[in-house]
Amino acid sequence: MELHMDTNLDGKVALVTGGSRGIGKAIAGCFASAGARVMISSRKADSCEEAVAELEAATGGELAHVAGNVGNAEDVERVVGETMGTFGAVDILVNNAATNPYAGPTIDVDLPRWQKTLDVNLTAPLAWTQACWNAWMREHGGNVVNISSVGAFHTNQILGTYDITKSALLHLTRQLAAELAPGVRVNAVCPGLVKTDFARALWEDGRGDEVAQGYPLKRLGEPEDIGRAALFLASEASGWITGQAIVADGGGLVGFPH
Repeated sequence: MELHMDTNLDGKVALVTGGSRGIGKAIAGCFASAGARVMISSRKADSCEEAVAELEAATGGELAHVAGNVGNAEDVERVVGETMGTFGAVDILVNNAATNPYAGPTIDVDLPRWQKTLDVNLTAPLAWTQACWNAWMREHGGNVVNISSVGAFHTNQILGTYDITKSALLHLTRQLAAELAPGVRVNAVCPGLVKTDFARALWEDGRGDEVAQGYPLKRLGEPEDIGRAALFLASEASGWITGQAIVADGGGLVGFPH
């Protein structure tokens, strides 16, 4: 019996939110390298344009971009509509865009920033999934990959508000996996500390070295680490997996406490 890992995405169309930098950009690059046509979206058109040019040069793939606010309902419909108009399908959705406007004890968070975190990190993934379901996936099937966090599994003195939304995103992943099967698979990736601009405050100025020593693999994550995990979940290599979360954290959750 011949066994091989089928991560080929030839003929597939992927839409990646927050796709102009960091983890989202790495996911878009991995998908394009695997043969997918990729639409990236983020708030700033110039950042999207730069990312598309860089990724096309690096991968030889076909990419496009549409700027939009991930939490704006009209932008959601417009971006999904332009994806359909450009590529004629939306087989894969990656809900990557996230925000973290507050750091501190959850008991002290002001309600506007609490609400913004919920809107972007939890409500938006539902809205984007609904839009893709209605536009394509209901009739043709598809695949949803949500980007959560290892913070979903424990408490944190300053990141509790963010982590609560990421924990809820995992339950939304399970709920939608049950509801949208068998045609659509829904899974999640839970990154540990990855060297991105979004997480820069946690790893710059040598702070990341201390964190890395608590990881059995002794290094922080790179965006491409998460890109490869997302590619696995988006491809037929994971064809019998739905409602699950891959933890990509260098072993941090199983490491000995420091």
